[in-house]
Amino acid sequence: MTGRKPAPYLASKLGAAYLGDSLGVLPALLKPHSVDLIMTSPPFGLVRKKDYGNHDADKYVDWFKAFGELFRKLLKPQGSLVIDIGGAWIPGQPTRSLYHYELLIMLCRECGFHLAQDFFWWNPAKLPTPAEWVNIRRIRVKDAINCVWWLSPTPWPKASNRRVLAPYSDAMRGLLKNGYKAKLRPSGHDISDKFSTNNGAAIPPNLIAIPHTESNSYYLRYCKEHGLEPHPARFPAELPEYFIRMLTDPGDLVVDPFGGSCVTGEVSERLERRWICSELVEEYLKGARARFQRRGNTAGIPSKRTEHESFYKAFHPGINWNGTREPKLPADGGRKRNPKAVKPENPATLWTVA
Repeated sequence: MTGRKPAPYLASKLGAAYLGDSLGVLPALLKPHSVDLIMTSPPFGLVRKKDYGNHDADKYVDWFKAFGELFRKLLKPQGSLVIDIGGAWIPGQPTRSLYHYELLIMLCRECGFHLAQDFFWWNPAKLPTPAEWVNIRRIRVKDAINCVWWLSPTPWPKASNRRVLAPYSDAMRGLLKNGYKAKLRPSGHDISDKFSTNNGAAIPPNLIAIPHTESNSYYLRYCKEHGLEPHPARFPAELPEYFIRMLTDPGDLVVDPFGGSCVTGEVSERLERRWICSELVEEYLKGARARFQRRGNTAGIPSKRTEHESFYKAFHPGINWNGTREPKLPADGGRKRNPKAVKPENPATLWTVA
């Protein structure tokens, strides 16, 4: 490395945030193969411009390639890259862009990453969007997930799912209490008698349910009091917390190259990991100061949650259907907007399916 290292915009006990493009900042700060985890939510490739500087979906992969090459260079051999990324809709029609899947393929085929696992962050509080296709024409369901790609330079990144175990369901607790007959299931899975062993908690799925409902946090109050614009695309702290706990140890280095308001830095600090964030917009870093001003926080220990607060319902797809015959589908696939909303018919007047 040559030249002077950039000065931090803000610093804490374990990390620092820098104002500038991460393509310039990170190589000046870090040696190759020195990072344990890159945890980030980059600007999404959207069809409409946002204040935080997103790029057009059709040009997104080309724009991101330089970052992918840098990330591959900076990560330790057993390190991980975790990218939270939302999808986009094709302008003027109810079909999806493939840009985030093309990004994943490019990172694996051209930058040398391996896909350890794909996750899906489900926001149970997500409003029904896109409005045109979901609320007006009623030809799509609401878009409520982000893809989360977990990648690594190696097929064997360091990780442990024991750090992210979930409570047993009522059904599983009943099985453990009443016993289970070992047998071969029709799917071919051999459920042995070890299935009924109480391990204290369950292995979670790759669906992560986190409602994005922040409305009166210390960060938002700080921004309001100081006349600052909050970052409009913050991810909830529980998302980076999940992967930082599963993929790193205390003292490891976590980097967020699209730092925003430094949620990743705040979580890393609480979990006793070293951290670096880089961000292009100064106002977002001014607001990020709020995340490191409070004193007395425990090291990442969450507040107690009731069982009701710990689970979110994913409804059975047929839960609201009673076997009645439904109105015909629009022959044109909803291309023509109906000026009058069609109200559902009274189920009692419809035929019952035999």
